[in-house]
Amino acid sequence: MKKMDYQNVKGTQDYLPEEEVIRRKVRRELEDVFILYGCKPLETPILNYTELLASKYGGGAEILEEMYTLSDRGERQLALRYDLTIPFAKVVAMNPSIKLPFKRYEMGKVFRDGPIKAGRFREFTQCDVDIAGVDSQVAEAELMMMALDAFKRLNLQVVIQYNNRKMLAGMLKLFGVSVEKINKVILILDKLEKVGAEAVVKELSNEHLSPKTVQQIQQFLNEANISYLESFADREEGLKEGLDELKELQGYLTYLGIEGNCEFNPFLARGLEIYTGTIYEVFLANQSIKSSIGSGGRYDQAIGGLMGTNENISTIGISFGLDVIYTAIRLSTDEKEKGSNVDYYIIPMTKKKEALLVAKSLRDKGYSVEVELGNKKVGKALDKANKENIQNVIIIGENEVEKNEYKIKDMVTGEEKAEPFSF
Repeated sequence: MKKMDYQNVKGTQDYLPEEEVIRRKVRRELEDVFILYGCKPLETPILNYTELLASKYGGGAEILEEMYTLSDRGERQLALRYDLTIPFAKVVAMNPSIKLPFKRYEMGKVFRDGPIKAGRFREFTQCDVDIAGVDSQVAEAELMMMALDAFKRLNLQVVIQYNNRKMLAGMLKLFGVSVEKINKVILILDKLEKVGAEAVVKELSNEHLSPKTVQQIQQFLNEANISYLESFADREEGLKEGLDELKELQGYLTYLGIEGNCEFNPFLARGLEIYTGTIYEVFLANQSIKSSIGSGGRYDQAIGGLMGTNENISTIGISFGLDVIYTAIRLSTDEKEKGSNVDYYIIPMTKKKEALLVAKSLRDKGYSVEVELGNKKVGKALDKANKENIQNVIIIGENEVEKNEYKIKDMVTGEEKAEPFSF
């Protein structure tokens, strides 16, 4: 019989216990922050109809190229969800009884058949918060404040870059970019920080834009700031709306005292066609990972589009990538996760029944307890406790049982104390 070649599917990864401990901690910290902000939990299916995910209210052509599709035995066309945003919009569309504003969080696996790089896989976990039913930029401000709180808990220094799609699209219209080409041009502008202005201008020239249009965009790349944008405000309605929203948001950020962690980036584009207003991305301040570790924006047309009413239902969301956050945490320290999730480690010296009884007593009091079940000798078991940073060790032998007590050894200080116990 041929030996099976054991390996993971490309773009997927196993997380062994020492790694998963950190990931679970990240999830708990994020969930605690989400709950702190009044978010309600939601869970949606991984499997969806392809038609739903491929709708124009989904991720756009770039994401659809990376979508995993399949069919079931009934020959229904299905797809694995590539984000948690469209499933959320679907839930609101399917449940008209949901009262707005509706603020939910969800953590779950998503799948994209895309390029693999540091912290980016084909199967990964997203942690999302979305708010439906709030027109004001107060929703954006709260989600940005929430993101800063979350990363503060995780001891990661971050900067949030933000922009407004209405403003960006309005400028491109003024420069003579046709409506059907605006999203393509936005995708090209989104590459600015990766490839530089020269490469962006070259790619724009290949899109059959007029020389005047390319020249105006090039000037925009060199001069864009609030004053520059304001000088065009009266010439395009979308641009003016975008500027008004931008100023409203900046007013909130300043009042909250978080403007120092938030940077206006007039070229931030977020290529997905779904976005209709404010957009933002979260970056590590030390740039140890160049790509964003969180992102989001406003997508007011998705829910109404899925409902078939085409009404605007104000919706804003933010997404944190668990896998890339985990990578960031591991890059920020060379040490293994300090501490242990085990409160007591019990080493039985031939007294396994008694060890289980002590473990039961401690667990009944709410402590986490591991009993050595592998017949390790005391020396080896103590080595394990040290390696796994378990502070409290209990050894149970003949002497302890006879005295109706057990001793707790503190592995940090070396101190021992006896606790009475009826065996």
